[in-house]
Parts: sequence; C-alpha cells; structure tokens
Amino acid sequence: MSGSEHQFPKTFWREIELPTYEPLNEDLSVDVAVVGAGITGITAAYLLSKEGLKVAILEAGGVLNGTTGHTTAKLTAQHGMIYDEFIQHFGPEKARLYFESHMNAIQFVETMVKENGIDCDYSKEDAYIYATTEEYVDKIKTEWEAYKSLNIDGSLKDTIPFNIPAKAALLMRNQAQYHPLKFLKSLLEDAVNAGCSVYENTVATDIEDDDTEPKVVTKAGHRVTCKQVIIASHFPFYDKPGLYFARMHTDRSYAIGIKTDMDYPGGIYISADSPARSIRTTPYNGEKLLILGGENHKTGQGIDTLKHYEALQLFAKEAFGLKEYHYRWSAQDMVTLDKLPFIGKYSEGRENILIATGYKKWGMTTGILAGHLLTDYVMDRENPYMELYSPSRAFQADPDFKSVVTTNADVAKHLIKGKLEYTDKSTDDLQMGEGSVVMYNGKRAGAYKDENGKLYVVDTTCTHLGCECEWNRAEKSWDCPCHGSRYSYSGDVIEGPTKKALELLKEE
Repeated sequence: MSGSEHQFPKTFWREIELPTYEPLNEDLSVDVAVVGAGITGITAAYLLSKEGLKVAILEAGGVLNGTTGHTTAKLTAQHGMIYDEFIQHFGPEKARLYFESHMNAIQFVETMVKENGIDCDYSKEDAYIYATTEEYVDKIKTEWEAYKSLNIDGSLKDTIPFNIPAKAALLMRNQAQYHPLKFLKSLLEDAVNAGCSVYENTVATDIEDDDTEPKVVTKAGHRVTCKQVIIASHFPFYDKPGLYFARMHTDRSYAIGIKTDMDYPGGIYISADSPARSIRTTPYNGEKLLILGGENHKTGQGIDTLKHYEALQLFAKEAFGLKEYHYRWSAQDMVTLDKLPFIGKYSEGRENILIATGYKKWGMTTGILAGHLLTDYVMDRENPYMELYSPSRAFQADPDFKSVVTTNADVAKHLIKGKLEYTDKSTDDLQMGEGSVVMYNGKRAGAYKDENGKLYVVDTTCTHLGCECEWNRAEKSWDCPCHGSRYSYSGDVIEGPTKKALELLKEE
C-alpha cells in the first residue's frame, strides 16, 4: 500500500468489520436514551443494560466512527505533566482521585478482556513522558516529586530507548494499550444481547425537558421518551443552558501508522516538550505497526493542516527509519478551562440529563470511567468521583479567570479577522482536489473542486455563532477557529457545536 493522497485520511482502528443498525423510524420509550455510540456511550449502555434497564443508543453516523475510532488508544493515567499542577490547584486528595479513577478504567478493560476472552490486542505497558530540553528536565523532576507524594508507581529515568535526544524521562508502571474498536464492539454486542437497541444515522437535535420524562427529538421528527438522557456525543448537541461551547476549546491532533525495521523495545511514550510526540505500536499482519501522534493545535487555526502530517513523517524517518507509510488520521478533542472533564448532571435543576465531554485527548480511560460514573448517576448510587468531575464545579485551576478571558478574546479575534479577510482568488483558479477561500459574487466564500472537476461553493460563515471557517487541506473540510465546528466541503456538519449545515451556494 502506498501513501498516496487519495487514500487518506485513513485510520487503522476502523479496518475491522463493525455491526450496522437501521435508523430510528418511530417514536420510542425507554429507561435511558444514550446519544452517541463512542466509548462513553457504549460503556454506559453496556453497564446499564446489565443492570436490567431498557436502553437505546442514538448515533448520528455510524457506531465507533467518531473520536473513539481516531485515537492512539493508550490506556494510561499518565496524561502529560498534570499531577504537580493538580496538586497545586485542587489539592493532593483530588489529584489522587484523578489518578485512581483512570487506573480503575484500565483495570475494567483488563478484567473484561480476561473474563470474557475479548481479543483486542490488550497488553500491559510501562508509560513514559520524556523531555528533550533542559527546561522540561526540571519539570520532569518536579512531576516525579508529585508522583511520590501521591504514591504513584513510577521512577525517574535518564533517557528512552530511541534515536531521540531525551535528557530525562518519567516512568509510570502498569499502564496498557489495546485495539479500542475490537474491545468496544464486544461490549456493544453484549449490550444488544442484554436488550439495548441501537439506531445509526439518527441525529438528535433537541431535548424536550419537562423535569419528569425528557424526550430526545431527532432530525427526522421522532421522539425518544425516557427517564434519563446521557449526552455522550463528544460535543453536547444540547447546549441551551449549559453554554459548554464557552467553557471549552477544541484541539486537533494527528497520527500516522508506519512500518519500520526497528526492533521496538516496548512501552508507550509521550513528549513533555512541544511539538507533542506520542509513540506506541500495535499488532499488524503478524508484524508491528508504529503509531506516532501529536502536532496538536486549536481547530481551524495554525499552519496548513497537511504540514502536521509531514512533520510526523519527518520525525518517523529521523527517529525510527520509515519503511512504509500506511495510515494517517486526525481527531478533535474538547479541552475544559481547568483540564478536568465534565461528567455528571448537565446543569443544576436538570437531574434527568447527564453529560460527558472535555476529555483533553485522554478518552480511552476517561470514556470508560465516564460510563461507570454516569451509570451510578442513573442508578442513584454514590461514586467517589462525582464531585471531582461535576460540570457544576468551581474552576479552581483558573486563577484570576485568565483562561476564560484568553479563550473569549481568541474567539473575538478570529470572529473579526475572518470578516475582514480579502482574497483575489476565484473559483477559476482552483486545481482539481483543491479547496480555498475565494471571492464569489463579491463576497468571501469557500470553494472546493473535486478530482473530477465538480465544484462546490459554500458560505463559510459558521452557523453556530458566525465566525468564518478555514479550509483544512488534509481532511478536506471547513473548520471553525472559534468553537471547533467542522463541515464537509459541501457544507454538511461533521462535528459540533453547530447543528446546521453551511449554505451551499453552488454545486456543478
């Protein structure tokens, strides 16, 4: 297989056979409606179905085709340099709770794999965060002190076993990796066998909330009446009173899958410095596929997106000896202002609506723990992590509210910049396979000419709050730099918070 452009984006994890389900074509009544068939929704549906509840999953596209299928799939509580920061902002008790909750998620996966014989390439691995500059060597040492104070099983190392100029590394033991879709496919099948119903291509657009039995309204006009709604749709499709779009920002990150002649020494790795670099392997046709990730940036902002893949490819050549280039994909992640996810009641007074979002690129453990936490909310059980992840918590890690000010100032900057942007490029200037901002009928627009010469022109004004979208060359999409909404080249919604497509001005 070559690395030609037309084959991308392509994620390794999606290359398994997944079940398919019909769209919802009638009104429905269940105990719990789960919106989203990713890691959180499937885990919650599995657990709740095992509790004997009647559960329905509503998925806007296909199961496991969102962020869950576009990950590096590390199962770890080592989420970058966070523990010293969490101790300072939240105190040691909450920092320890954060660590424990993610270790519990790893243990759940391991237990399920062993007890149910799930073939998902699960393996225990040590995790390393490494520094290539003196500045981060000091930070690694500070983080090691945090590990010791929290009784995290780890150690300080001088280097890592690659052709990377690492000056120090921090090891966390008893972490893991797996094939997430093989694992979650098994959970989904078990949930369906326990009575859970699944509906693909069923877009949830609203919730009618009467405080007793909320109704999830679909784009086709059907209603799912339930006792509890779980919003597990990555970004909350229902955002009326919560204003979650103003409490998070969106990041994109990138990954490539390659083959190398190098004898991989084991372990999973991430850099402390920027640009971020993530390293792991997975079984692949009797060999190993090296998965390299990183290059994160705010959605719709920064350099040409294709440059991020090129940077990872160069890193692969220099550090590992690139032999074959098989896959590349990207993912979008929500980051909260205090770096803790939102898991729990949607807002005070809305006891029947639950939410999970803001995973900050660590969805493999966060999604699992969210499924358990949301199950305990539904079952009205106590859980030691409820307060830590509550969406209604105070933002202790946001001194002087600077993060909120910075985030909103960034939105304002891009809102104004896009409106003032001018280009002398027209649709006639586009090559086949090219997309760009153009002038169309005297106004800013977005145009894409496909490989057959078919032209699509859209109004680039984001239908969420009016920012101007930018062209993503790697994914062939229109991305909003303000709140992360993404659209296809023909204007269809790919990712929220928006619900409405861009206006298609021309198609020929």
